[in-house]
Amino acid sequence: MIRKTIIYLVICGLLWPASSFSQASPQILKDKPKQGEGIYTFLKRHNLSYSVYGKKFKELNKGKFGKDNTLLLYNEYILPVNNNIVENPLFGDKYKKVDITSHELDGAVLYLVSGHGGPDPGASGKYNIHNMYEDEYAYDIILRLARNLISKGAKVDVIIQDPDDGIRDDMFLNYDNNETCMGKTIPLDQVKRLKQRVSTINELSKKDKEKYKRCVVIHLDSRSKRKQIDVFFYYTKGSKSGKKMANTLRDTFDSKYKKHQPRRGFSGTVSTRNLYILRNTVPPCVFIELGNIQNYRDQQRFIKENNRQALANWLTEGIIKDFKNNKKNN
Repeated sequence: MIRKTIIYLVICGLLWPASSFSQASPQILKDKPKQGEGIYTFLKRHNLSYSVYGKKFKELNKGKFGKDNTLLLYNEYILPVNNNIVENPLFGDKYKKVDITSHELDGAVLYLVSGHGGPDPGASGKYNIHNMYEDEYAYDIILRLARNLISKGAKVDVIIQDPDDGIRDDMFLNYDNNETCMGKTIPLDQVKRLKQRVSTINELSKKDKEKYKRCVVIHLDSRSKRKQIDVFFYYTKGSKSGKKMANTLRDTFDSKYKKHQPRRGFSGTVSTRNLYILRNTVPPCVFIELGNIQNYRDQQRFIKENNRQALANWLTEGIIKDFKNNKKNN
């Protein structure tokens, strides 16, 4: 049975259930390719995955291709209908349509928290003349992670939300302070901010009946400009599930660094930290520091949108592994 993906959004203080999101209605869509486009790029331009829709596309357009299935500019091609799309305004106009490409995370619930927000921008750095703010980059990565997880069938709650930003592809993300905690004003006082987030997560967790529930918190660190650091994973002492997830995420990053940067190596670690949000959330929680916002090399990890997406992709892969391992052991 296909499980319905549920997402909670807050726009202008209103909680929107997933039932209000529109899905694409079946219709025949046609388009002509652009100069230089092959099937892969043509489908990608229409938000269709080649691995999912490539075969169907060829069947629908049999006889319209050149040698080796090349696209012909004068031909109009029928696009496969994707009935597995949900719309999520939180991701912005460009990315609001989410293609459900698999159901490997059916039964998983993720509570995603980007660090700081509202009156607290968090750590800041400088890249040439540009200011960088922790909350903006953490939020963009959280949205990318949320979108990935939803596409795999997970139920996702984005705890800190900005009704205006969406996923952004810019190098330098403009600062604002209109983030909310699911529609509630974020307090200036740090303790009150943390309590608000924890209580929101715990209230949602009480309503969710799924067995696999996890909280992921993303931050950027601030250290000396000369200090380049890797990604660090923290859990609270005594949390077996939190520790397992942190180690799985760490191992995933290690394997990615071995593949993409074999000469560099990966020194990110897993350890316990006595942090309020780790101690007090009911779902097992992992707190992640993605790098030093002051360091030039670490800044490349954040200012390049492809790198922000890569971080989200690797976290997604680690979460999938943790979910599958959890299913095996229960």
